[in-house]
Amino acid sequence: MSDSPGFEPAWWLPGPHAQTLWPVLCRRRPRPPLRRERLELPDGDVLELDWTDGEGGPVVLIVHGLEGSSNSHYARGLLAAVAGRGWRGAVMHFRGCGGQPNRLARSYCAGDTADIAHVVGELNRREPATPLAVVGYSLGGNALLKWLGETPVDPPLCAAVAVSVPFLLDAAARRLGRGFSRFYQYFLIGELKRSYRAKFRRRPDGPVALDRLSALRDFYAFDDRVTAPLHGYAGVADYYARASCRPWLGRIRIPTLILQARDDPFIAPDALPDPAELSPCVRLELSRAGGHVGFVAGPWPWRAEYWLERRIAAFLEARWQGTGERG
Repeated sequence: MSDSPGFEPAWWLPGPHAQTLWPVLCRRRPRPPLRRERLELPDGDVLELDWTDGEGGPVVLIVHGLEGSSNSHYARGLLAAVAGRGWRGAVMHFRGCGGQPNRLARSYCAGDTADIAHVVGELNRREPATPLAVVGYSLGGNALLKWLGETPVDPPLCAAVAVSVPFLLDAAARRLGRGFSRFYQYFLIGELKRSYRAKFRRRPDGPVALDRLSALRDFYAFDDRVTAPLHGYAGVADYYARASCRPWLGRIRIPTLILQARDDPFIAPDALPDPAELSPCVRLELSRAGGHVGFVAGPWPWRAEYWLERRIAAFLEARWQGTGERG
């Protein structure tokens, strides 16, 4: 574990909430051309991959956060950075996040590692000699780290990066129920309900009737009544305990970078792992500021710099060079 001396937060974005909200509300998002691939899954369901242009070079697979997509600010930024270096980028949409409902009743959750494993396996099958890395954000970062820790054999990756990870889901749910962080909870629960209504309006197998959905006002209630039963958990406590990535960090066996801010308004400080819990392959860089998937630097608002993209690209480039591949 180490501090991140390379990140200096923008003076004009004081505090975690300004750092968190600026790139969501104010950033002019890059628009790299994307092509869509629908990928069939072993259980008969489907998910979508959005690819940048290019037919050669290393591949960076992006796993988005809760209710995210290839349009999320962090995904667009990293896709543009990847394309600018001559690499290929792909966003793996969790089930139902690609713009249309998925086929099965289930959707996705923070412990959803099987789909990451399937997509990584498929990409490796297509191009076994191509360097591959995975970058996960927030909920996607939790799922990525859990998958890396629980995989009994080394996955076919050169490296992995996880950003703004909850680590312990119960602690994250408690943090999002306090202070201004309740704003993020209100917004995200609203998005989850919108997706649920769109999916179960015409099918009868939803665990909660649509007219009772409004009573679910926080993550504990939503995850207990919706997420847990849809994904095979006994309830919210079982889901939070079994889906959290922190118990798996000591078993990761590929080079992995975790980028985290101490002031993240989604993450309780006591959820951060101790150095002894980390595998020797894991580097946890803690910045004093940065918010949740923020990390905005730069001297002025009209010259904002998005440090995450530089740091991730630098880490991955070192790994490509270590395998004889230069991006």
